[in-house]
Amino acid sequence: MHVTQNVSQWLDNHHSDGVNLQIKELLYYRTKASLLNLSLRRPAQANLSGGYLAKTKGRGMEFDEARHYQPGDDIRAIDWRVTARTGKTHTKIYREEKERPVFVLADLSSSMHFGTQLLFKSVQVAHLTALIAWAAHKRGDRIGGLVFNQTEHKEFKPFSRQKAVLSLLNGLTKLHTPHDVRPNQVPFSDACARLRRLAHPGSLVFIISDFTNLNDAAQQHLAHLSRHCEVTAYPISDPFEHALPQSHYQQMLSLTDGQNEQQIIIGEKRIASQYQIEHEQRFNTINEQLKHCRANVVPISCAISLEQQLAKRSSEKAV
Repeated sequence: MHVTQNVSQWLDNHHSDGVNLQIKELLYYRTKASLLNLSLRRPAQANLSGGYLAKTKGRGMEFDEARHYQPGDDIRAIDWRVTARTGKTHTKIYREEKERPVFVLADLSSSMHFGTQLLFKSVQVAHLTALIAWAAHKRGDRIGGLVFNQTEHKEFKPFSRQKAVLSLLNGLTKLHTPHDVRPNQVPFSDACARLRRLAHPGSLVFIISDFTNLNDAAQQHLAHLSRHCEVTAYPISDPFEHALPQSHYQQMLSLTDGQNEQQIIIGEKRIASQYQIEHEQRFNTINEQLKHCRANVVPISCAISLEQQLAKRSSEKAV
């Protein structure tokens, strides 16, 4: 009962019911931007450059001029048109960007509308997107993104104004449709392809999903994106997806998505053990696939508040 009361109190304080989504609960994170560190995790690399990575030149920065090729220049920056016209090898030089674009891919598709303790996965996606957007705004970074559910997607071009944050948050509330359980018509791989087109080199990219539909095509898009951008993947999950609830006696548990119903036996050790092993293997596979795409992987639970999870990670890093 004490846990239930704490959950109820937390939801009331955050203007949330854990299932539906309102703009008010996303505005809450405006004062929590310091919880998230948007500093780049990778060292400066020739194939990952931008205003926050390179002092004088970099891919994805604003073009300045072409000059004669010098030893040590990145061969991918060669200006072949000028080279062909002059007969001498020239390299493209870029001006340093003052603002770094931040992109968020928010998955609100049908598999995300599930949760057993605090929030639906889709609601936690929206909360984390809001936190990233407010943190980017606080740093002066441009914020843009792509929000999609099972039937449609909406793109948001990066801007540095608060209006860009509010536009993204309103997009989340409009596309959050927990009662729509139709099969996905907007594949995850298509969303990754759109993100690959939107995110310019040097961008900081956050992908928030349960990655249930992380197929080969999606992995190819993410791997290509990671060559030129800093990519962080947030796999969102619920405790029920890792292990069955404990019970002192066997009982049948019914699960429903509002249309279909499935029954699972809990309280049987063999079934519980097999369930946990299979699901942990699945999550480990997803994590390995994301790491293979050169993404920073940060698992997030929808059963624990973002404040608690991020504060815990910060304290662990400080030790």
